[in-house]
Amino acid sequence: MTITSSTTRPESTVHELVAGVDWPALAEELNEYGCASTPRVLTPAQCRAVAGLYEETGHFRSTVDMARYRFGSGQYRYFDHPLPELVSTLRDAFYPKLLPIARDWAAKLGRPAPWPDTLAQWLTMCREAGQDKPTPILLRYGAGDWNALHRDLYGDLVFPLQVVIGLDAADRDYTGGEFLLVEQRPRAQSRGASTVLRQGHALVFTTRDRPVRSARSPRGWSAAPVRHGVSTVRSGTRRTLGLVFHDAA
Repeated sequence: MTITSSTTRPESTVHELVAGVDWPALAEELNEYGCASTPRVLTPAQCRAVAGLYEETGHFRSTVDMARYRFGSGQYRYFDHPLPELVSTLRDAFYPKLLPIARDWAAKLGRPAPWPDTLAQWLTMCREAGQDKPTPILLRYGAGDWNALHRDLYGDLVFPLQVVIGLDAADRDYTGGEFLLVEQRPRAQSRGASTVLRQGHALVFTTRDRPVRSARSPRGWSAAPVRHGVSTVRSGTRRTLGLVFHDAA
């Protein structure tokens, strides 16, 4: 399912496009599957501009070769402060829309919901806890590259949802490279899902775990651990922008 948007004007700002997503429908899909796609939030030109930052190493605090650490194959770079304006804007636009879902999940699981109303306040909390390294990430995969199943946890403070945006066009710029999500179900076999990332569209997904119905839990809900990764890219180059909403220690 793809969530429809009420705002599709070319001149719309990123904030308008993110606000125009049918968020109740997206929340419903997240609750059902652990991930949900949005309409286009970046134009092709914006996608090319973000992807082009990869070669400007001054924007980044570190580069990771996945094969070296047995994370898979490919490379990614963590942005440094100050974040590029478009990357910062995207994070600011998504956070308040994801916040009600995060709080709802915490309530279902009987967990604290420490996330304040604004991203700036939340990042201040991260910084005060020693998590002061920015986590937005630019990933690049070539033919034969892939990403092992993992979770993006960088410290004690964690925001339960994150976003990945496709910067290249599937089946034109690359083939393969589907986004993978695997959920460990209570007392059952794991469930997997794959999603093709469309250029300029965002995929919202769970960071660590999510609430699922449970007849054995007093609250009626239990936490299902979730990991994500990328299937093998068969041809071309696949680049994505990852938005994590907690910073790293």
